[in-house]
Amino acid sequence: MAKLLDKQRYKCALGAMQSVQAIDRALPILHSGPGCAQKLSESTGSSGYFSPNIFPCTSINEKDVVFGGVKKLNSTIENALKVIDADLYVVLTGCIPEIVGDDSGEVVSRFEDADKPVLYAPTAGFKGNNFKGHEQVVDAIIDQLLEKSEEKEKGLVNIWADVPYQDLFWLGNLRELENLIKEIGLTPNTIFGYKRGIENIKKIPKAEFNLLISPWVGLSNVKKMERKFGIPFLHYKTLPIGATETSKFLREVGKFAGVDEKKVEDVITEHEDYYYYLIGRYADLFLENRVINKQFTVVGDAHYTLGITKFLANDLGLIPAKQFVVDDTPKKYRDDIAAEFKNLNFNLEAEVSFETDGYKIHNEIKEHDYHGYPLILGGYYEKEITEELKGNFINISWPVQDKVVLDNSYVGYTGGIRLIEDIYTVAVSRFN
Repeated sequence: MAKLLDKQRYKCALGAMQSVQAIDRALPILHSGPGCAQKLSESTGSSGYFSPNIFPCTSINEKDVVFGGVKKLNSTIENALKVIDADLYVVLTGCIPEIVGDDSGEVVSRFEDADKPVLYAPTAGFKGNNFKGHEQVVDAIIDQLLEKSEEKEKGLVNIWADVPYQDLFWLGNLRELENLIKEIGLTPNTIFGYKRGIENIKKIPKAEFNLLISPWVGLSNVKKMERKFGIPFLHYKTLPIGATETSKFLREVGKFAGVDEKKVEDVITEHEDYYYYLIGRYADLFLENRVINKQFTVVGDAHYTLGITKFLANDLGLIPAKQFVVDDTPKKYRDDIAAEFKNLNFNLEAEVSFETDGYKIHNEIKEHDYHGYPLILGGYYEKEITEELKGNFINISWPVQDKVVLDNSYVGYTGGIRLIEDIYTVAVSRFN
């Protein structure tokens, strides 16, 4: 029986157009209805080298449903190659062409000798959400563009983390992860963001290992690269925010990569000394219960809900109420992720709910006794319920409507400090 889903936090798999857009000089070509393309364009909140408003689209209609849209797709690809100066073209399909049986992969194969690579990713909405669509785009790169390399570049590490644009902080987070990896003597390679394009993609098979920083998104991709190219991977499930998790992260990466332990510890010591110096300057504020209540709830994808829960519990000593993961995490990953929420300092454990219905989430938040002003970090949907509870609200996950982020980050030592600033700026403002 069909049911209503209130305040959904993700888009259909065709939303992977954002992942393509995040690759420098890569162009999505949409084989879909015009409504799909327009709706997703409105939700990206981005422009860049190729604005979503100019993505080529077949704009299939009733006639194409009856007779097929492969001719229109062929001409759309041909004209995109002629008119738009890109380094990589990725065809993404909506629901209609896949329902009526268009062989989009066969059409794309006709362009294998084109001057620029043309790839195909099946991203029909009924196959999953944009988190899965993101994986489909990476799969297309692995299967249709990359080849196994016997040559390995010493210290080269492919980094996979945020889903671009779904996470407002994706660019800053990736750059900070790169900086941390550089500091312990490794060479990071990412394919999303400024000057990370086709050349970085070509280097993927030369890496010594893949580093996946995500509870589940991207796990199938790095496993495929291990099978196909022989690239081992390190799966670090928690987004490292603040000193506790970032130091643990650096030690684990350093050990996996065979980096000298003293070099890693020197980097950690330098960062931790400054991190705790900054926190010490405001220790009285952080210990003042009147400013902010000890209990908190995070509503976000698994990536942020887990990372922020660990940060608030381990670094600030706050107590987790129920946490909500809203990305429709596949069931096969849920037990492992739930176990991570019980792996907190001070013998703390967090209860987590994998829930996609905002109505149910808000009811549970309302029914919980936070014993004071709650701290709620979530999407903009949580702003109203937080105000009802006279709590403190931080917009950290999609949808984001109260801030503009260019390259800010919540990752690492500096990211932890930024998040503390954001939280306590909101908290103290209620008394001024």
